[in-house]
Amino acid sequence: MIGSRLAGFVFIAIFGLSASAVLASDYPSKPIRLIAPYPAGGTTDILARAIGNDLSKVLGQPIIVDNRAGAGGLVGHDMAAKADPDGYTLVLGNSAMLAVSVSLFPNMPYNPVKDFAPITEAAAGALVLVVKPSLPVKSVQELIALAKAKPDKLNAGLSAIGSMHHMTTDQIRVKTGVQWTNVPYKGSAPMLVDLLSGQTDFAFDNIPSALPYIKSNQLRAIAVSSPTRTELLPDVPTLKESGLPDVEAVAWHGVLAPAKTPRPIIDRLNAEIVKILKSPEMKKRLASLGLDPVANTPEEFQKFIESENVKWAKIAKETNAKPQ
Repeated sequence: MIGSRLAGFVFIAIFGLSASAVLASDYPSKPIRLIAPYPAGGTTDILARAIGNDLSKVLGQPIIVDNRAGAGGLVGHDMAAKADPDGYTLVLGNSAMLAVSVSLFPNMPYNPVKDFAPITEAAAGALVLVVKPSLPVKSVQELIALAKAKPDKLNAGLSAIGSMHHMTTDQIRVKTGVQWTNVPYKGSAPMLVDLLSGQTDFAFDNIPSALPYIKSNQLRAIAVSSPTRTELLPDVPTLKESGLPDVEAVAWHGVLAPAKTPRPIIDRLNAEIVKILKSPEMKKRLASLGLDPVANTPEEFQKFIESENVKWAKIAKETNAKPQ
């Protein structure tokens, strides 16, 4: 009796492995949609197209980058969470909508921990604090001094409400006691347009999208949010060096599928995307954008998302950060 039962278990296990192998080998059989939850031109879009281009080559199917901007990235993430879990809809998610915003918006339409199947954290990088050239400040302390001298007169651009950029901006505002006006946008690209035209005074942005304007002296970089300086901006101090030791933020991006996507598909995508991220060509490209490849396992990415939710919930409580 025990022997026959054991044999049955073995058969089921072998059958399951065989079915999984077939599923993985047949996938993909049609184009894959990779949702970029922000407008074209921003960091998420740049990274999505870089990964999608290389992934298309190895999978033999087109990877269609679908820019679904709206509500600070909420629309695209929610669309991915509610898509069919068949491996044909993925999302390049980020720290804003998978960790930070949860602390600001208790009624999110999706659960960042339960409604996605993490594939791999792709890359991470510092934020850079930039000011318009006409603003008479060359350091964080000078910006704070100007804000204190002119309460509520300065405008801070936010790439999205509930973003890491928003939370980091609010950390500085609350910790220093200054007052300025937050001006939210639907992504980095439109925010930069107003910053370049002088409609706003300063903003945190991801290095990839801000770097061309920093190099052309259209924007002035005064600090980076990472623990150490970045190679792309070696002369720009960190927030800690600028007198804000408790303010630190690293923006991250990762590829996810809807929850309940078959594990063989997750494993196939993880294997291919990790190879892409570890390739010398991609490492060089990411470095030029101020990003470092991560390329971890689904389990590691899952634990990281959970830990980031705890971290930013604590920061939101300490700074009393609120959506505006």
